[in-house]
Amino acid sequence: MVSDRSLDVLRVIIQDYVASREPVGSKSIVERHAFGVSAATIRHDMALLEEEELIAAPHTSSGRIPTDKGYRVFVNHLADLRPLTAVQRQAIETFLGNATDLDEVLLRTVRLLSQLTHQVALVQYPSLGRSHIRHVELVPLGTTRLLTVLITDTGRVEQRHVDVSTELEPEFLGEVRAKINSRLGGLGLADAAAALDGMTDEFHPERADFIAAIVESLREQVAANRGEKLVMAGAANLAMTAEDFGGSIVPVLEAIEEQVTLLRLFAEMEPDQHGLATSIGSENAAFGLGETSVLASGYSSSGGEFARIGVLGPTRMDYPNNMAAVRAVARYLSRLLGEE
Repeated sequence: MVSDRSLDVLRVIIQDYVASREPVGSKSIVERHAFGVSAATIRHDMALLEEEELIAAPHTSSGRIPTDKGYRVFVNHLADLRPLTAVQRQAIETFLGNATDLDEVLLRTVRLLSQLTHQVALVQYPSLGRSHIRHVELVPLGTTRLLTVLITDTGRVEQRHVDVSTELEPEFLGEVRAKINSRLGGLGLADAAAALDGMTDEFHPERADFIAAIVESLREQVAANRGEKLVMAGAANLAMTAEDFGGSIVPVLEAIEEQVTLLRLFAEMEPDQHGLATSIGSENAAFGLGETSVLASGYSSSGGEFARIGVLGPTRMDYPNNMAAVRAVARYLSRLLGEE
């Protein structure tokens, strides 16, 4: 049975190891932390922690490092979720508040979260398969080129260029726009593609190629919005922590490029009482990420769709700071999208 003092020793071992990347010994614990006991007593506590497989010796030195199980105990029971500073909160509001649409919001979000945590930041697009089409716009870009713009009720804006074989006529383009919005406005994305069937039949045959090009573009835009996607930033941070990985970081980079893998991992993570979910080290082995930890929280869009945001990095990370950052950014993102 591990005593409360032994758990406090585990806490400082993790804190010191995260800060220094050096194994932590009893002497350094006595010198750095006010336990009020001898080095021999601390060694006894460390022996108990080692018996419980919460710490381990990386080699023959007297120092110890946390195990995956030790990190798990720390995250579940010992990590104090300290709030972000006023400066950090202001940075979140300023940086994200200037975004103009969902794409930019999410891109800014991962960049900011990566800067706050020094880890790889990930954000999942809201599950747009249940979103609805708010409006379709057709914007002429020249005499034979236009832009199709699909806008959903979750704030997602999808744009495609379309080259047509006939010269654009503003009056006719307005007619096409009106008929498209009459067909698609308010429909869920799952129904939108079918609603485009037969649209070419509503116009003169000589316009068939023109209408078909627009319909095909809109079908692609609907399909793109229905798929689950991730935005990612900060992969270069892995290179700065390469020493934390036993071999090469290449397998980790390959794994995070597989969005399906990360989406599956996100889906299996269970949140705690703070709304945070963590998956540590060996818990990620099935996903090819056995030397990493993933911290995630949920956020919601204006349409009520739920998605995950989080960070990925080595198991040796600043859990309290990173968990606080993920939670704070997720909450602000929900508030920002909910106001749209």
